[in-house]
Amino acid sequence: MILSSTNSCERQCCVSVIEGGTRFVVQPLILLTEEQKKGHGHHKENSPFLNSADTANGNDYYDKNLALFEEELDIRPKVSSLLNRLVNYTNITQGAKEHEEAESAEGSKKKIPKAPSMGTLMGVYLPCLQNIFGVILFLRMTWIVGTAGIMQSLLIVLICCCCTMLTAISMSAIATNGVVPAGGAYFMISRSLGPEFGGAVGLCFYLGTTFAAAMYILGAIEILLKYIVPQAAIFHSSDVNDMDSAMLNNMRVYGTLFLSFMAVVVFVGVKYVNKFASLFLACVIISILSIYAGAIKSIFDPPEFPICMLGNRTLSRDLFDICAKTVVENNVTVASKLWENFCSTANMTMETCDEYFTHNNVTEIQGIPGLARGIIRDNLWASYMEKGEILEKPGLPSEDVHGSLGNLYLYVSSDIATSFTVLVGIFFPSVTGIMAGSNRSGDLKDAQKSIPVGTILAIITTSLVYFSSVVLFGACLEGVVLRDKFGDAVKKTLVVGTLSWPSPWVIVIGSFFSTCGAGLQSLTGAPRLLQAIAKDNIIPFLRVFGHGKANGEPTWALLLTGLIAELGILIASLDMVAPILSMFFLMCYLFVNLACAVQTLLRTPNWRPRFKYYHWALSFLGMSLCLALMFISSWYYALVAMVIAGMIYKYIEYQGAEKEWGDGIRGLSLSAARYALLRLEAGPPHTKNWRPQLLVLLKLDEDLHVKYPRLLTFASQLKAGKGLTIVGSVIQGNYLETFGEAQASEQAIKNMMEIEKVKGFCQVIVANKVRDGIAHLIQSCGLGGMKHNTVVMGWPYGWRQSEDPRAWKTFINTIRCTTAAHLALMVPKNVSFYPSNHERFTEGHVDVWWIVHDGGMLMLLPFLLKQHKVWRKCKMRIFTVAQMDDNSIQMKKDLAMFLYQLRIEAEVEVVEMHNSDISAYTYERTLMMEQRSQMLRQMRLSSAERDREAQLVKDRHSLIRMGSLYSDEEEEVVESVPEKIQMTWTKDKYDAERKNRHNAPQNFRELISIKPDQSNVRRMHTAVKLNEVIVNRSHDAKLVLLNMPGPPRNSDGDENYMEFLEVLTEGLERVLLVRGGGREVITIYS
Repeated sequence: MILSSTNSCERQCCVSVIEGGTRFVVQPLILLTEEQKKGHGHHKENSPFLNSADTANGNDYYDKNLALFEEELDIRPKVSSLLNRLVNYTNITQGAKEHEEAESAEGSKKKIPKAPSMGTLMGVYLPCLQNIFGVILFLRMTWIVGTAGIMQSLLIVLICCCCTMLTAISMSAIATNGVVPAGGAYFMISRSLGPEFGGAVGLCFYLGTTFAAAMYILGAIEILLKYIVPQAAIFHSSDVNDMDSAMLNNMRVYGTLFLSFMAVVVFVGVKYVNKFASLFLACVIISILSIYAGAIKSIFDPPEFPICMLGNRTLSRDLFDICAKTVVENNVTVASKLWENFCSTANMTMETCDEYFTHNNVTEIQGIPGLARGIIRDNLWASYMEKGEILEKPGLPSEDVHGSLGNLYLYVSSDIATSFTVLVGIFFPSVTGIMAGSNRSGDLKDAQKSIPVGTILAIITTSLVYFSSVVLFGACLEGVVLRDKFGDAVKKTLVVGTLSWPSPWVIVIGSFFSTCGAGLQSLTGAPRLLQAIAKDNIIPFLRVFGHGKANGEPTWALLLTGLIAELGILIASLDMVAPILSMFFLMCYLFVNLACAVQTLLRTPNWRPRFKYYHWALSFLGMSLCLALMFISSWYYALVAMVIAGMIYKYIEYQGAEKEWGDGIRGLSLSAARYALLRLEAGPPHTKNWRPQLLVLLKLDEDLHVKYPRLLTFASQLKAGKGLTIVGSVIQGNYLETFGEAQASEQAIKNMMEIEKVKGFCQVIVANKVRDGIAHLIQSCGLGGMKHNTVVMGWPYGWRQSEDPRAWKTFINTIRCTTAAHLALMVPKNVSFYPSNHERFTEGHVDVWWIVHDGGMLMLLPFLLKQHKVWRKCKMRIFTVAQMDDNSIQMKKDLAMFLYQLRIEAEVEVVEMHNSDISAYTYERTLMMEQRSQMLRQMRLSSAERDREAQLVKDRHSLIRMGSLYSDEEEEVVESVPEKIQMTWTKDKYDAERKNRHNAPQNFRELISIKPDQSNVRRMHTAVKLNEVIVNRSHDAKLVLLNMPGPPRNSDGDENYMEFLEVLTEGLERVLLVRGGGREVITIYS
């Protein structure tokens, strides 16, 4: 075991232990260093508890009472030593403060950090209040109440507040499960669900915060141009009926100016933003209190805001002063300004007047009847409108005649089509901001207590304000005033302002400053969040945004934030921007709930939150609510947000996020894998589901390099990423001594698998004999139902030239093992000639020689190969062999029909083999084979006896040698004749050796007079004849697939078997010998 250590005792976050070559990360407590806290969430989680320098002292560790453990005390410290280091740890301040303190580039002059001192009120409750209360409350709340009615408005508020409350409960559980540094939601999700989800949700949260800045700026501009200084407008519409486009252009110009100014303020220094934060919060609180004061005052003294009605239609009050058709001036009745607008003349003639104007009376109603007048009954139910529809008050007398379309600008009309879903999307941003407390966790005295209490109290407070506001607005204000979004009916006064006390200006000025402050806060927070993501280095193209000024200010991130916020400004409509940021926040909240639910259900050992009032069902309910709200408010925005998050997720996954944060998704994957494996265990797969699950046996050279990488290439082309692939190799030796080599060879194989794009697992076994190691691999690879059903191994090249029989004996033994295990076997011969993944065959054939039926693998393999781009253009040909007594024409028809039913496209050929006599060539070839075998056997016998003593003297463990996959160095050389081997030189042994030398010429004379075995001659005849036919028909094929004959039952004929295989495949460039596993693998049924 090796302990990795750093130079500082204070930087203790996890013990990283390498035990037996495998890295384990022990995390009893997550502790954060100064470096980790810089930059809002850039965390290096590899600092150990121990300092290597401490072990040099020795006195602290070696103790008489712990003598039993003294050998390991340097890597397994005493509990007292560990606790001493934990106690000495101090937390430091985080958030924006470290950016205010300019540090030298070298970091040599560091201020001693103060202990975090913020409590629940200042650290969590008030920041959450400030972030939650926003522009929507002041600019859109009255309009939502008027349009949706009190009942549906309460429902909208209830759904949104429930969503944030459930999210806050989940967030509290995550935030109290260990120390949460700055980075807030991003840090919590990435450490709970992994870098892929963390990156996707972090960027969603970032985009949400950035668009929130745009929304707040647009709100501030709307207040400025509509209610404070309308004369500041640059653009004016020539068409009185189309004022909207000019207003949108004004919003774009002023919005861009405001954004630029705010970005400069943030760039110059965060301290200015932080100093004014309390002022902005005071504006919000005073504005809300003035609404309540006005509502109470309206009981006994409602403010005077008369509404002018023509029939039941609401008139826009800014174009006239007196609500009457005529006025009396100097005892003379003259046309009023209203008459002039509708009749286009000051004369009292009716001919040119608007038809609706002439048929209906002008009346004046009270805009704010007050809390005691019972107006609440009229405002209970919804009144949704289409775009351009005029605001009408039910109950007032009206003649149903159409007026002139040219006079529509004189009425108050709806600027957008409204529905329940639209209002949900517009309202939801007014409940976001619940993460403000968790973002400041580093500044809190006791974050694990303050975050849940402060956040949940803030949500309760804001929810009560929203609920009471809905009721108060509905009970105090006239319905047409509520539905009047911009206050046209009340002389362009902010509708909320009409209710406020002592003056409407309290709310106008207060809301203006609070929205400006909220915009500044968003522009401050968003770049830091992006910087935290960039510094985590999980999204390579964002790396540049991790850099900033010398004091850590995220300059580049601020620039990008400004550009994205400008996109929101160019949209220019508050009602269009609000649903966009709703999507991104809802996506973020959805994953916070998912993170809590996953951790709770998996019962991860590290999941021990201090906050106990959570449950997985609540998290799932919150997640479902978030998802529902996304699609309720805007299904197309929801799809766009999900696509963006999905693309980021896949990008991080594709780039290979090399981060191990002990995330819950890995735990979820383990649970799902376990469940799936237990389901698979039920029985063998149906023939329809059968696909080759490969065990690829690789051979390594002395330098631990893969000897035949094309085996992996072939496996990747056959699998195309589907099913199971296990790559195995055997190292000869003792496991305790060759463990390092096993690790190195496993890494070498993994690297080669990555190069060849093989998705699978690697297993290296250390065994005393290679033969045994291969048998172990064949028996034990895989788990449960995920076991291999096919073995792929290379051909033992050069077996004829080798005096050592072990190379081909291991090969044949492997064939016998696969047959015994009922596994299929594939042996690619001349594998170095096989195509790489970058080659493309534009034409050619894949030839299948179907000689015996062993499950249909021969038909399935070319089909699978043709799925890969290398083999896609090749055509498939199937040859089968007919004997003299077979009807070859009928065979061809039957085979064609069989392939048609299998849905495999291939040419069919039937090759007739005549019963010709055994040729002299065959006889001679068999004779040469047997003579060679006999001669080599005698040569090996004599050399083995000479070398036996020398072999015994050698130290077997002095040299660690890599085992060749098909040679077994430890095996006894002459296994077939053990009775002739003796362990010491006796007199009998000496005489036998002399006799052998004396009789050597006699032995060679016996070789010349040998007669070949008849069964060998027959086998050789088959091999020669088949080879002739195959070479004749398939000499130009890109690949030839061939039934592999089984090895002889008697092991004496093993060498002859190798010779038969050589003869069978002679003259063919690429051959794949296939042996079925004894079960059907292809079916004609669907």
